[in-house]
Amino acid sequence: MPQATIPRMRLFHVGLALSLLAVLAPSMLRAQNKEATLSDAEVEQLRDSAYVANDRVIVFIKLIDTRISALRDLYAKPRRPGREQDTHDLLEQFSSLSDELSDNLDDYSLRHRDIRKALPKLIDAIERWGTAIKSPPDHDAYNVSRKIALESLRDLREQATTMVADQKTWFAAHPPPKDDNRRGDFEHPR
Repeated sequence: MPQATIPRMRLFHVGLALSLLAVLAPSMLRAQNKEATLSDAEVEQLRDSAYVANDRVIVFIKLIDTRISALRDLYAKPRRPGREQDTHDLLEQFSSLSDELSDNLDDYSLRHRDIRKALPKLIDAIERWGTAIKSPPDHDAYNVSRKIALESLRDLREQATTMVADQKTWFAAHPPPKDDNRRGDFEHPR
């Protein structure tokens, strides 16, 4: 091989490696962020509830309730250093969990999974969450995160409200068998 082609090949390989890094880095960062949102016990709860849609929605409600409770505690107790950053982090976690729940609801809607028992609980929880997210005073450290959380909450409310009507219509036309899968979750024909 001529000497001039070796540096070109190295330059090509370096360019290829940098291109791959640029493409893969954002997805790796999102994966790390999602893992930081959930503890190992919470991940295990989600795994355990993966096969029963109602249970999974209830687990998401509990996980989000935990973040909302922590947010309320930050402002119920005397002020401590780092409160604004903690508020920002909790709002980011809320948004992440809310978006993940929304993705699950999309999947359940497409597959006509029976989550009629969980949807009213979700709608009640959404109202509680909205009040808690709006309660901290304005601060530049988390105002953007709060806005994103409120948008995520609004989208989740619209989705859940629409699903209540959709599920009612679908299951009126396609009633689930009474003896099959006592937990209320099974695959329906499309």
